[in-house]
Amino acid sequence: MAITAAMVKELRERTGAGMMECKKALVEMDGDIDAAIEHMRKTGLAKADKKAGRIAAEGKVVVEFSDDNKKGVMLEVNCETDFVAMGDEFGNFASAVARRILESNPANVEELLQMPLNEGDSETIETVLKTMIAKIGENMSVRRFVTFETEGQLGAYLHGTRIGVVVDMQGGNEELIKDVAMHVAASNPKGLDEASLDAAELAKEKEIAAAEAANSGKPENIIEKIVEGKIKRFIKDNTLMGQAFVKDPDITVEKLVKDADAKVLGFTRLEVGEGIEKKSEDFASEVMAQIGS
Repeated sequence: MAITAAMVKELRERTGAGMMECKKALVEMDGDIDAAIEHMRKTGLAKADKKAGRIAAEGKVVVEFSDDNKKGVMLEVNCETDFVAMGDEFGNFASAVARRILESNPANVEELLQMPLNEGDSETIETVLKTMIAKIGENMSVRRFVTFETEGQLGAYLHGTRIGVVVDMQGGNEELIKDVAMHVAASNPKGLDEASLDAAELAKEKEIAAAEAANSGKPENIIEKIVEGKIKRFIKDNTLMGQAFVKDPDITVEKLVKDADAKVLGFTRLEVGEGIEKKSEDFASEVMAQIGS
């Protein structure tokens, strides 16, 4: 059967695939457009599976809130390059996934992937994702999400698309929440206050401080004060309430919030790719290896 330009155009519009890929599928399926679509989906999913082992450490963080700012979600979706991360298709997918989480409250990523991207869709999020991987040619993943529900109010700050912060606050206003979220994005505190710091990490810091002080040759009572001072400094530097406010270092975040008769109930910070071991590229060695072979 002769493959016409109109057939290729229709298949492109229905699949979003490239012209040559559409023409090839039509030739293989003898001009049957529906069969060509099914064939492209099957081969596309196979291509996506082959890309699954590739490192995807770029991407974006998106945040969605309910209309009353009582519920929210922060989501990280990954790809291989920032070029794809900045594209509309990737961004629209990430936003749609975040809305699905907000609407359906899945327990984890595995459960989320089996849901339809939009209400009434026949395809799952996992299938849509694999189709995008095959079309764009990069590995992608829905990596993680955090959901929020509060009696106070939620607010967020996005530093570009790579760092997202959600703050849960009682009292205050939208501007204050954003200022605190911006501070968290910049200063990356380990916890809200001393009680929220990791006990093992705090014990380790005390151990290190004691060992350093012991080598000073100072009397025992002075060593105790040195250790106490170092631990207080560690707590101050690593807790949101103890840190100097980035927009006004003369006051702490604790004072900023207290003066507004507000209280920070919690915060969460996500940064794209944190914890993912990125592949280091040595292009010179790669070229020489290819020449040698």
